[in-house]
Amino acid sequence: MCAAWLVQVLKAGLLGLAVVMAVATAPGQAYEPSEVLSDPALESRARALSADLRCMVCQNQSIDDSNAPLAKDLRILVRDRLVQGDTDEEVMDYVVDRYGEYVLLRPRVAPHTYLLWFGPFIVLLLAGGLAVRYFMSRSADSLAEEGTPLSEEERLRVGQILGKSD
Repeated sequence: MCAAWLVQVLKAGLLGLAVVMAVATAPGQAYEPSEVLSDPALESRARALSADLRCMVCQNQSIDDSNAPLAKDLRILVRDRLVQGDTDEEVMDYVVDRYGEYVLLRPRVAPHTYLLWFGPFIVLLLAGGLAVRYFMSRSADSLAEEGTPLSEEERLRVGQILGKSD
């Protein structure tokens, strides 16, 4: 009887933990029902665009996930532009022209963002090249030191220091 009770308690605890984990890991959506477009195709495009735009208040959240008033305004702006017939690129260009490239969660690859995109790889290559050069010079120095035999005078001097006589 005690074992059956313990099994029931463990099952209930695991079920409760599973529910808590499911709720905690569910993506939070900040959009309001009044913002949702009646056309499902336009709404899915609006959601995709909103996921790529940064909330200027929350900074590392998309406008789709943010509750900030500015994020709501941007969500409405995106939907209005889509209803007017703009393409996805035109909507993104409009928002970037208005708010700057910082509004993009994934910056565009352009000459002014090359350092951002390729800088880490350049630093990694430079560090790897310096590491190879350092270890190559150390191995060359150790080979040079090992290959030089002692002269007769040096051998006699070492023997005197160590207390040996020839």
